[in-house]
Amino acid sequence: MWIYGQHNALLCGIRLARCNLIVTIYDDLQHDFELIPVLLDKNIKGNKVVYGSPTVEKHGVWRDLATVLTKVMLSNVMNVKSGRHIRAFRVFYTYLHYSFVNYQGHLMNLDVLFTWGTSKFGYVEIPHHKRELGRSNPTLKKLILHGINRLSGLSTIPLRLATVIGFLFLFYGILILLSVLVSFTIQGGVVPRFTLFASISGIISGVQLFTLGIMGEYKARMYFRLMDKPTYTVIPETK
Repeated sequence: MWIYGQHNALLCGIRLARCNLIVTIYDDLQHDFELIPVLLDKNIKGNKVVYGSPTVEKHGVWRDLATVLTKVMLSNVMNVKSGRHIRAFRVFYTYLHYSFVNYQGHLMNLDVLFTWGTSKFGYVEIPHHKRELGRSNPTLKKLILHGINRLSGLSTIPLRLATVIGFLFLFYGILILLSVLVSFTIQGGVVPRFTLFASISGIISGVQLFTLGIMGEYKARMYFRLMDKPTYTVIPETK
């Protein structure tokens, strides 16, 4: 059996699990196993997914910075209040996998898939210990690429950003062109070539980006269709 990446391996394990609750944790011992009951207690209070969020990260400056940037990206994708507290130390109900049982995408993120089945996320602040043995495999470059892949693989934010930028360029070009025409109508004289060229270039660039953004929106819908994201999910509730 070939398993590609951490989240893909977790997905494999989740689909094979038969217990009611699942706990995931890194093997670097930077989180205390004794705190699992704390997460379970928070879970019992109505949350379906609970994260153990470190009060202070102790990976190192660059790793901590990359972790923050990655969590901000995921927070925007997940659109949940606790998105910035996502960690590998988590507890969740096994039945959530019913919401992404047909998912086949390679570039996946387990936490984003959880949002397909629930909006009840919580977190508990816990201590984070310094790593005593070995080195962490993810580098700054890998973490940033990881965040970009997850952002582009499970979200339309980059496409919509292109649409917004195109609209701004288009609006800017039209404003400049109007100012040139008004100035020429009122004051007369020769139309400044640079200003006229800048306005036309802004309009053309804006139309191109805006058109690409619209085309991207349609392609994004095709992409999400290929991911088999369910239109609704019926999952059993357990106490």
